[in-house]
Amino acid sequence: MQHSRFSSMEAEEEGILEKKTNWRLGNHPGAGATAASLLTDDLILEILSHLPARSLHRFKCVSMSWRDLIADPANRNKLPQTLAGFIYTTISNNARHLHFAAVSGDGASSFDPCLPCMRPTKYKDMALMDACNGLLLYRGCCKNKVNPLSWAEHDCRFVVCNPVTRRWVELPPLPKPQAPASRHSTTSGLAFDPAVSSYFHVLCFEQAYFGTCITRVNIYSSRTGDWCQRDSGMVEKVALFFLSKCVFVGGMMYVIGSLDRMNVEYALLGVDMEGKVWTTIRVPYSRRLGTIGSSQGCLHYAIPPADDNNKILFSESAIWWLKDRHSKELVLKHTTSINKLMSMTGQRYKVVGMHPDCDTIFLVSYEHDTLVSYDMRHQKVGRILNLEKDHAQWFLPYVPLFSGSLAVADGQ
Repeated sequence: MQHSRFSSMEAEEEGILEKKTNWRLGNHPGAGATAASLLTDDLILEILSHLPARSLHRFKCVSMSWRDLIADPANRNKLPQTLAGFIYTTISNNARHLHFAAVSGDGASSFDPCLPCMRPTKYKDMALMDACNGLLLYRGCCKNKVNPLSWAEHDCRFVVCNPVTRRWVELPPLPKPQAPASRHSTTSGLAFDPAVSSYFHVLCFEQAYFGTCITRVNIYSSRTGDWCQRDSGMVEKVALFFLSKCVFVGGMMYVIGSLDRMNVEYALLGVDMEGKVWTTIRVPYSRRLGTIGSSQGCLHYAIPPADDNNKILFSESAIWWLKDRHSKELVLKHTTSINKLMSMTGQRYKVVGMHPDCDTIFLVSYEHDTLVSYDMRHQKVGRILNLEKDHAQWFLPYVPLFSGSLAVADGQ
């Protein structure tokens, strides 16, 4: 069943902006053939810089000169960027290794996601935790000799960096615990939207021990340079998994958790950047775990549907989305067959990510050796990429940020 594209306020504003841009650039009925040629490249770039990435790329079709202008690497720091690829991990010899799978095909997205390439000695033990709009979040913790999985707040340190500009900032230590009891705080997320602000937030969730509900969140703001602690404001109690994936969209940080200690009913937890607004959202097929992501300004949730006998339909992918941050109900957006893909490769697939600008999903084979893009709107298989074969997992979308600097990184 195909569902229409959302028509949120953000989408309407984007449409208005694109129409205005068309008129300014001479792309409207009755415009003279040479209207756009009267504008200098600098003026065209200035106008295009105010468009979302998905609208910008549509303007590549105007002419060869416009395509070259938009694709020119020298102009990347002036124009919004779209998805370059996915950072993912493999595990071998009891160690995690970072890799990058490029999906844009423009040759400009290759980079080393390992923080040690910048400071080999100081940051060699830090692990990548999250990626958000061009910035990467790394975390390092002093291991507890009695219980290596027990990470106390004051043992942790964070680094946020931009791999394109090679600028980074080390965050101050987390606040010390308010009670002597050890707390687990393994789930951390990065919140950054360059279209709204040059500042970022880092959220670190706490719970007493694995299997118990969240008790509070620590929030770092690069605007203030300090951490603050906020107690959980949820009525429904949610427990997080080890290294649960976080997604920032619409001013809220979302993460998948469990509503019970037996991990048999899943839900989404959302919290704003001040730690004042908390929400829980029920997910479809709540006894099975899906994938969350951000696309077209909205939270999306992907999970294979089931038939009337509750049998999982691996030959289909269903995408649900949250219309706005005030809603507590996920609405079905797309259900599409991937039979063609499965017949081509002889493998089964699961969704691991969404394109931020269009109705394209990314699937990885259950054998963990291929990543595939799939256009849900036109039912087309896109690029098929070979991955490292040591159990590829933990996929993070990466959009390069060529302009701006970390707001608190001056002097580093």
